[in-house]
Amino acid sequence: MKFDGGVQLIAVPGLPEILPGDDLAGLILHAAVEAGCGVQAGDVAVLAQKIVSKAQGRRVALESVTPSARAHELAASCGKDPRLVELVLSESTEVVRCVPGVLIVRHRLGFIVANAAIDQSNVEGGDAHALLLPVDPDGSAAVISDALSRAADGPVGVVINDSFGRPWRRGTCGVAIGCARVESLADLRGRPDRFGRTLRSTEVAVADEIAAAASLVMGQSDEGLPVVIVRGLAPFSRALPASSLLRQETENLFR
Repeated sequence: MKFDGGVQLIAVPGLPEILPGDDLAGLILHAAVEAGCGVQAGDVAVLAQKIVSKAQGRRVALESVTPSARAHELAASCGKDPRLVELVLSESTEVVRCVPGVLIVRHRLGFIVANAAIDQSNVEGGDAHALLLPVDPDGSAAVISDALSRAADGPVGVVINDSFGRPWRRGTCGVAIGCARVESLADLRGRPDRFGRTLRSTEVAVADEIAAAASLVMGQSDEGLPVVIVRGLAPFSRALPASSLLRQETENLFR
């Protein structure tokens, strides 16, 4: 994989508030045309996780949640709403750490993340509602990519990004939780460096780097720019889902 020249990051304005059942690809195509950038073959469209989850009806009213005894126990330790904790448990396979203010779990999709990536910011209904991750982010990216590619008469990649915290680093950073028609992980092992030394362990998290770059343009508060077109990336040699970025549990050296 090699990138030549510059890369453009184009925020797509004018998207409406997303409702369950909305056609995200159609809305993106219309908004991109209205903005004068369109969607072209070779582009990568980066979508904020929130709009994918909203279109899938993943918004949950907390009043509909009945906390279990385990949720009450953890809520007492971390100081969170027991109903929210119950949602976290329903989306998780393991509780990794629970301390005041922090609940870190292994999400059912394999991510190690705070609160199972359940969010209440920029969600209609405020603290009374919460938004879960898409059921199948890679599958969702593939469906949207297929629709955009048909319209552009050529391949259009899709990355679904979210903001995760990172161990031993302050602040959140955009990461890819789903992607299609993108080389999510570029394996450079076996290639020479500039001095002829063979690379032995270098793998590049391409989809995460795209997700993080797009997050800078999207913003994190009230910008209302949940879609960014990335233009100018070199063609990808192979497509890999975002799940390829996850380490196997047997590779975890800190457990």
